[in-house]
Amino acid sequence: MMSGAKSGQVPINGTTMDYVSFGSGEKTLIMLPGLGDGLTTVKGMAYVLALLYHRYARNHSVYLFSRKNDLPEGCSTRDMARDQAQVMETLGLTNADVIGISQGGMIAQYLAIDHPYLVHRLVLTVTLAKQNETIQKAVSGWMRMARQGDYRGLMIDIAEKSYSEKYLKKYRHLYPFLGFLGKPNDFGRFLIQAGSCLHHDTSAELETIGCPTLVIGGGQDQIVGPKASIELADRIPNSELFLYQDLGHALYEEAKDFPERVLRFLEAPVSKSVL
Repeated sequence: MMSGAKSGQVPINGTTMDYVSFGSGEKTLIMLPGLGDGLTTVKGMAYVLALLYHRYARNHSVYLFSRKNDLPEGCSTRDMARDQAQVMETLGLTNADVIGISQGGMIAQYLAIDHPYLVHRLVLTVTLAKQNETIQKAVSGWMRMARQGDYRGLMIDIAEKSYSEKYLKKYRHLYPFLGFLGKPNDFGRFLIQAGSCLHHDTSAELETIGCPTLVIGGGQDQIVGPKASIELADRIPNSELFLYQDLGHALYEEAKDFPERVLRFLEAPVSKSVL
């Protein structure tokens, strides 16, 4: 499986979109990452991501997509979903299972709303339908740090707001290195993506999502808030909800059973999705 991991790039509207693919299953699984994509894309990460997400390749051909490399000012999550749809059509990826995490979940919502033929099943993880006070405070703070060029402060604040205290105790000793590893040349792309999070609003259109949907949230989420997942599940007709009560925004990394929980949903008969 690892030997099949590869990086790719798709031309789109005068720029390009980076992606990573691995696995050889008959089903297609699309994974859309969160706001961290604004700092670094998946380019050159094929082997690492294939290792990290190898369980999803059991029955799927997996594709992880970044946003396109040159984002125009004011680009919205709906615009990003339109870009994603265009690239999926270019690669012949239709009727796919889609996992969206955080901002990736915002984009995935619009993908299912505006391009339903592309989405077979949908997993929305630690994301929301529209802005709230929690995300306004978190993302506005990150944007301020980005404008000041405070990469270390930005990375520490993201970590502190994402992970559980138990997890952070193991890794806080690495904070001194965060100012040097992975720093982007500029923060323009991050700021555009962050801004799109603060204007995202699918609340009036979620009822049009027809595919089976699993919503996963964290009871301690300090970025979108725990109520955001409940609100999503309440508005999407054919949806199921699971909350990790003791975890926060990075539950998809911390919860050991997260991959299997998602796979049970994706692989269950349509009439009986199993959590």
